[in-house]
Amino acid sequence: MAQSKRQRHEQAQRPVGDLARILQERSGAAVDESLLSRALTHRSYAYEHGGIPHNERQEFLGDAVLGVVVTDHLYHEHPDLPEGQLAKFRAAVVNSRALAKVARELELGSYLMLGRGEATTGGRDKDSILADTMEAVIGTVYLSSGIPGATALIHSLMDSLIEQSATLGAGLDWKTSLQEICSRLGLSVPGYQVDEDGPDHDKTFTATVLVSGEPLGQGVGRNKKAAEQQAAEIAWKALKERADAASAAAVSVPDSGSTAAAVAAGSA
Repeated sequence: MAQSKRQRHEQAQRPVGDLARILQERSGAAVDESLLSRALTHRSYAYEHGGIPHNERQEFLGDAVLGVVVTDHLYHEHPDLPEGQLAKFRAAVVNSRALAKVARELELGSYLMLGRGEATTGGRDKDSILADTMEAVIGTVYLSSGIPGATALIHSLMDSLIEQSATLGAGLDWKTSLQEICSRLGLSVPGYQVDEDGPDHDKTFTATVLVSGEPLGQGVGRNKKAAEQQAAEIAWKALKERADAASAAAVSVPDSGSTAAAVAAGSA
């Protein structure tokens, strides 16, 4: 049984060369495969294989490169915004949840080299592992081709998230943004109901967010936080749509009452 698990673990890993080609297409520059292999090596795998080099140094480098590229873009794209708002926009992009999302789009988990324990407890889809590995991959592209290649890669992967950051009310995360819009519209503080299903090593969480007693969004994730964030995103978009519609109605019919009242009525 132990041997079959090991075989399944090894078969789950896709060739590093495949990822190198994808990254070259994204960055416009060749990627050093030996460095990329190290970027995909989790410390749990390194420990089980005699302490070989792992990806944490490249992760450290990639985190810094990502921060510089995103900050530079926001600084030039929004010349009139104050430092505080720019910092919030950056925080909406440079965080574990956003990086894990990008990593999943690249199917990065299928290239990871993990220790047996991590591999059998869902490590290939853990936000923290995926985010750290994504930073290590960015660090690898920087080492392979410098800031031009790293910049091209980051923009190809994250431009949609950078643009989306401007829609996040608080610029931090969906739960914070939902709380902000609820306060602005005079609604109750959001509450979350979370159910879990599955064995301890492979649980699925389902979160429902309620605002003023009304369920406005439901999210599913591998952990409670991810499920709540997804539910909050759906609820925020629903309230934003209501608020926009109420504002439009107020403009066309000035006596129709305030936007907050109209949205509150819709949530009653």
